[in-house]
Amino acid sequence: MADDVQKWLVETDWLAGHLHAPGLVVLDGSMHLPTTNRNARAEYLVQHIPGAIFFDIDDIADKSSPLPHMLPRPELFASRMKKMGVGDGMQIIAYDSEGLYSAARVWWMFRAMGHADVSVLNGGLRKWTAEGRPLEDGEPRRRSERHFTAMLNAELVRDASDVKALITSKAAQIVDARAATRFEGVVPEPRAGLRSGHIPGSRNVPFASLLNPDGTLKSATELRSIFAAAGVAVGRPVVASCGSGVTAGIVALALAILGRPDAAVYDGSWSEWGADPGLPIEAGAAP
Repeated sequence: MADDVQKWLVETDWLAGHLHAPGLVVLDGSMHLPTTNRNARAEYLVQHIPGAIFFDIDDIADKSSPLPHMLPRPELFASRMKKMGVGDGMQIIAYDSEGLYSAARVWWMFRAMGHADVSVLNGGLRKWTAEGRPLEDGEPRRRSERHFTAMLNAELVRDASDVKALITSKAAQIVDARAATRFEGVVPEPRAGLRSGHIPGSRNVPFASLLNPDGTLKSATELRSIFAAAGVAVGRPVVASCGSGVTAGIVALALAILGRPDAAVYDGSWSEWGADPGLPIEAGAAP
């Protein structure tokens, strides 16, 4: 179990000691919901971990889709990484400004593109700053282009038809990372035009329940207990969902730490499911 934690999570003291190691690339994958009126890139330019490159989740995406920040085609992802100076064989460390929020999406994207050497900074910029560690501002130093090979790992990605089939087959558990009030359908969705409720048969593990107050991920023992309490069997396959495929990454990361790195993400998540009247929904708490 300790090996799984060390493979997917790095601590701030480790990163501070390896910040200038050759082959290490730090990515700021911060993003915010449109309702917050925050600009993640503008915040990055004000302060970020030294040498970090901004990874724009909304821009490195399938722009032909009407859904937000959908996974891009492998060739587009490879092209963007090449221009950013991120290449094969590099160790990727992803973080975000909230502690642990969108960095898990970046972690999942790299793995979905076949790059396994990627970890999340536990506690992100929030913990790094609280510890008084160095920061820099402005644009990063331009890196030389590198070749990046992207090959889709389809086992980590699910679409609406896959998830609809799971309602009947139950071949994998559907785990929804949204807050309980959204899962139960008692509050409106933050994105306009979406129905309220959840995918039939899904279980609710709010992503915030997996985090400590400082934005770090809870211990493996605590994570296991949280999944068990929600009726999720860690030993069985899982497809994680959320509002738009971002915080589902936190569920997938937590499961990877528990020895299940094969958890998939429903990329369209509720942005797609909630908008399609042809797809079934339920309301209320999970049984």
